[in-house]
Amino acid sequence: MAGGFWRRIAEATAATGAAAADRKMSSLELFREIYGSRQARSGASVTPETALAVATVLACVRVLADGVAQIPVRVYRRDGAARHVAADHGLHETLTLKPNPWQTSFEFRETLMLHLVLTGNAFAFINRVGSERTVRELIPIDPGLVTVERASGGALTYKVRGEGSGEVRTFPAEAIWHLRGPSWNSWLGMPATDLAREAIGLSISLEQGQADFQKNGAKTSGLFSIAESMSKERYDHLREWFDGEAAKTGSYRPLILDRGATYTPFTLSSVDQQLLETRKHQIEEICRAFRVMPLMVGHPADMAARAATESIFIHHVVHTLAPWYRRIEQSAEARLLAPADRAAGLYVRFTPNALMRGASKERAEFYTRALGAGGGDGWMTPNEIRGLEDLNPIEGGDTLPRRADPAGPPSQEDGSDGA
Repeated sequence: MAGGFWRRIAEATAATGAAAADRKMSSLELFREIYGSRQARSGASVTPETALAVATVLACVRVLADGVAQIPVRVYRRDGAARHVAADHGLHETLTLKPNPWQTSFEFRETLMLHLVLTGNAFAFINRVGSERTVRELIPIDPGLVTVERASGGALTYKVRGEGSGEVRTFPAEAIWHLRGPSWNSWLGMPATDLAREAIGLSISLEQGQADFQKNGAKTSGLFSIAESMSKERYDHLREWFDGEAAKTGSYRPLILDRGATYTPFTLSSVDQQLLETRKHQIEEICRAFRVMPLMVGHPADMAARAATESIFIHHVVHTLAPWYRRIEQSAEARLLAPADRAAGLYVRFTPNALMRGASKERAEFYTRALGAGGGDGWMTPNEIRGLEDLNPIEGGDTLPRRADPAGPPSQEDGSDGA
């Protein structure tokens, strides 16, 4: 295993010509070469499909996908020190309203995040039109249908297999919007189903074991005794009845003995195994792997943190969602905006201000200080604050408040009448 790993590293860095240096290895293959196959030590096979069957994985993925999909994303244009929404640019409508004929912006970004979080990569075909090559359509592609190849010079090409026909077409990097998660080799993201394979696999095994346990009447296996001696015919008849009615799957099937043998259980109960405690621990392990706070998936053990719910939500936005926002913003600017657009001051931004709102009291205190209360210069105008609260601007509300004259009015404590 080690020899193969180092051989690939050497091949990737050796200058042996374009044909020898073309790479088809994915980060998934590299990870498996170091750590093994998709099967976890618990025996469960961990794939995106089986992982989503684990409630905690599904909850974590939905928290991340919904968190990115619900936040407005816009194309802005810098105008000196100011910025304005570039509603006249073709990419703005594509990103914010209708990426393709069958999806809304929310649905499109949700799909990309599902792919990105679970497989480490998300792909969309870029349909450019006109002489300016403006992006008019973004068509998501199943990551399982895409093979990424890297040439010796670093150029990437994408081979996409048709869902029905099986036909494979090759696209240059300019035609594919490729979003990457954390990457080992810098050009392919690593699948979460491999990075968190053991935690997810153990959860799958625990759920399957508990399901079998319940399916068989929540009874442990053991010895089933009959006081009187049984003939072979009677034994076979009783065993057939158990096989057909009491233990159809063959799991937890008791033994049948005669001559007054007693019943002795062979396995511990779910309470003795502390099964529930183990499953609770796996919830925390999976949340840790996806960097989602347990409270966000409704974990009961974390409900004590509800007293600090507001700060937890802000922590969730800043430390969990913001890295995903920034990853998508930079990728969109680099891949979807033309160099001339970037030179003209165009850029892409998410605006998660609504998620950052605190309680009304804390917001009022913050806005008061932003308007200059406390003796300092204000750093926000009334209309900027009204915009954060989704209120229309008011006349005269675009003036930045300034600190009053430090001398101030005469003090009434010095004996003057203020005249």
